[in-house]
Amino acid sequence: MKTFTFILCMAILPLFTMAQTKSFHDFTVKAMDGTDFNLSSLKGKKVLVVNTASKCGLTPQYEKLQLLFEKYGGDKFTIIAFPANNFNGQEPGTNEEIMEFCTLNYNVTFPVMSKISVKGDDMDALYKWLTQKSENGQADAEVQWNFQKFMIDENGNWVDFVAPKESPLSDKIVQWIEGKKN
Repeated sequence: MKTFTFILCMAILPLFTMAQTKSFHDFTVKAMDGTDFNLSSLKGKKVLVVNTASKCGLTPQYEKLQLLFEKYGGDKFTIIAFPANNFNGQEPGTNEEIMEFCTLNYNVTFPVMSKISVKGDDMDALYKWLTQKSENGQADAEVQWNFQKFMIDENGNWVDFVAPKESPLSDKIVQWIEGKKN
């Protein structure tokens, strides 16, 4: 009987270890043009995910995000922006208007996805994963305002988040990109 129990436990144990949380790379989002963008295409890169808005007091952070992208963007790092209209209607535009605003005012060249909801009953599945420990396996991090930043490692694991008012050029973000400990 002990042998049978041992064999049964050994057969069932792998099933429990396979039930891990999802990875960032498991999601597909919509690009600005409405096509699917598989986040698995970012395997091997650190990713800074930011919810953005065009009519917010923090909107000038686009400039610093672009500087960060110009310095570090490439094979090892990228930024993905998700415009959202969840805070005082500060992102009312269409996808086309948002992209035009980003390009004309801040010369944004990092990926900007289609507008989504980052809070509330209609929250996008990716943002559920980013904000809920039960989804990401690391921490709860409710989106406080526009320009909250989430750090994702090369393997698609949730690392940490940075509050909206903190600069994209903060030591915390730069040291993480460079692989230095805070």
